[in-house]
Amino acid sequence: MRIAILLCLVMAPSLALANDKTLMPKTYTYKTAGALPIKADVYRLAGDEVRPVIVWIHGGALIVGQRTGGPNIEQRKRYLNAGYVIVSIDYRLAPETKLKGIIEDVQDAFKWVRTKGPELFKIDPKKVAVIGHSAGGYLTLMTGFAVEPRPQALIPFYGYGDIDGDWYAKPDPFYRKTRPLVSKEDAYKAIGTKEIAEGSVPGRGNFYMYCRQNGLWPQLVTGHDPAKEPRAFDRFCPVRNVTKAYPPTMLLHGDNDTDVPYQQSVDMARELRRVGVEHELITIKGGGHGFDGKGMMDANVAHAFDRIEAFLRKHVR
Repeated sequence: MRIAILLCLVMAPSLALANDKTLMPKTYTYKTAGALPIKADVYRLAGDEVRPVIVWIHGGALIVGQRTGGPNIEQRKRYLNAGYVIVSIDYRLAPETKLKGIIEDVQDAFKWVRTKGPELFKIDPKKVAVIGHSAGGYLTLMTGFAVEPRPQALIPFYGYGDIDGDWYAKPDPFYRKTRPLVSKEDAYKAIGTKEIAEGSVPGRGNFYMYCRQNGLWPQLVTGHDPAKEPRAFDRFCPVRNVTKAYPPTMLLHGDNDTDVPYQQSVDMARELRRVGVEHELITIKGGGHGFDGKGMMDANVAHAFDRIEAFLRKHVR
């Protein structure tokens, strides 16, 4: 069995429907870190009209994954046909780059989208939504307070607002019982000394599993020990940084998620409600991590995307 990892509208009449040919992106380098180019893929249907933009952030525990991983074709078509430009971004990956640097990449990506996007791919820089899955959902929630100007809407799929809780900072019983234990030696075989921003490297998932089985993810990804430096994590936890200025947020999570606890979205929704931020929590009954992988033929997934489109219409279009 493959190692499980964190990965993981009203249609404008002038738009041509998305097909396989129109789903090919144009790739840009939005920043260079040292000698490392960090890229973004832009998807846009034909036409000259200015459109709102979805910045899409991939998952992969901040350790694996890259911009080419999504959104998947079915979801991509829905967003494009609804009138959005999609910008799928890379960012440097842990543990070679620590979380502070990863967040800086995300901030720089938004600066690039807003300053260069109107000219390069005809977007409205004042109409920006963020969608991310798993660790991408975490980074989506981070943009709610770490990016200025703040986006107009956030949609994290099975994301998390707390990175130093027991679920991440202590050995995970599920992964210790259901997966072979990964040794430190095996965990580091695919980890190098140079920074990378495209994580489709065989074996990197072993590092994630090692982190989860030993409760080391917060320490090895951030460079801080939560037992010794608890306050160092405040700036990395969206749930601790919600104010009335936080953007409208739609959280989607399966209540049978064995990778990112469903409680993470419940806690985030509670904090949003406490300060009066407009939000929705869509609970997928019996849904696991990556529940949307079932596709639109699944009634729960289709209904969830209907609600996403309505949420985007209200807050972005």
